Amino acid sequence: MKSSEEIAVSGMSAGRSAMRMGPAELVQAAAMARRFYLEGKSKIQIAEEFGVSRFKVARVLETALERDLVRIEIRVPAELDAERSDALRARYGLRHAVVVESPAEVSEESPDPENLGEVAADLLGELVNEGDVLGLAWGRSTIHMAAALDRLPPCTVVQLTGVYDAGTAERGSVEAVRRAAQVSGGDAHPIYAPMLLPDAATAEALRHQTGIARAFEYFDKVTVACVSIGSWEPGISTVYDMLSAEERAHYSSLGVAAETSAHLFDAEGRRVGRDLGERCITVKADQLRRIPEVVAIAGGQRKAAAIDAVLRSGLVTSLVTDTAAADYLMTAGTPPKSALGRTDPDGI
Repeated sequence: MKSSEEIAVSGMSAGRSAMRMGPAELVQAAAMARRFYLEGKSKIQIAEEFGVSRFKVARVLETALERDLVRIEIRVPAELDAERSDALRARYGLRHAVVVESPAEVSEESPDPENLGEVAADLLGELVNEGDVLGLAWGRSTIHMAAALDRLPPCTVVQLTGVYDAGTAERGSVEAVRRAAQVSGGDAHPIYAPMLLPDAATAEALRHQTGIARAFEYFDKVTVACVSIGSWEPGISTVYDMLSAEERAHYSSLGVAAETSAHLFDAEGRRVGRDLGERCITVKADQLRRIPEVVAIAGGQRKAAAIDAVLRSGLVTSLVTDTAAADYLMTAGTPPKSALGRTDPDGI
């Protein structure tokens, strides 16, 4: 995940401009550069060693860079696109944006690349601190992320949504929460309930069941959350797939373009179909907005417009995506306000 810097310190074989320095100057400059860039010594320590002022050390190091005696390379793993990542972060005002190279065979029909989960797992390893409360929402990408986790500091892990199908709990969100808790050595608070219920009364009754209520108590304590994003299409949106044909038509008429954690959004990032939330076992949108770090994992051309909509909602602070989605996002209309302001497009 982190950039690595390769410092190449050369001596007499430096570039032509560096040869204007005498041999003693070259040797001394190379030695100072090695101490500073490779051994991590301070300019004061170097000055003491060579019997010169720290100001001279600073001048020598500056000259070494100018004359190509020292070359610094910033390199990231080949699968990460640093340029797109930085551009995307700036465009949406995100705290972190990590863009992964799309698979060579990617097409409009391709799902989220599985390597997004691996990169997101590394990102969580950086973001989560000891004592944090990590929240995981349902999503194939978050499940892939949890499976790829190999390091997390001690933290509590809580499930933020019910499962797509209660019968798949062992292979889905519940297992993801258990896996993350196992890696961190912290407590797990899974939710053994479907995400969408037939009516609001059934959902309310489930929220008061002991295990589910205990998980809900942690929602306001979550410090880092991981969510997925779905387009309003079959096979890409969990909520879409769980609704009847009539219900899909109703919410489509409201302009739904995306969903995350069972919350629906139009293309401008405004929440629509709020009544659906009454039937869902999920963290509330205003609770998500108050979480300091919300990482969304989503990619592919099919999800690009949906990702844009959710980023505009102000619920997300960081994004792990791929180049296919990033290329769309970089040209998707007027840049939104900074996500770090956590503004609500609805003003609510």
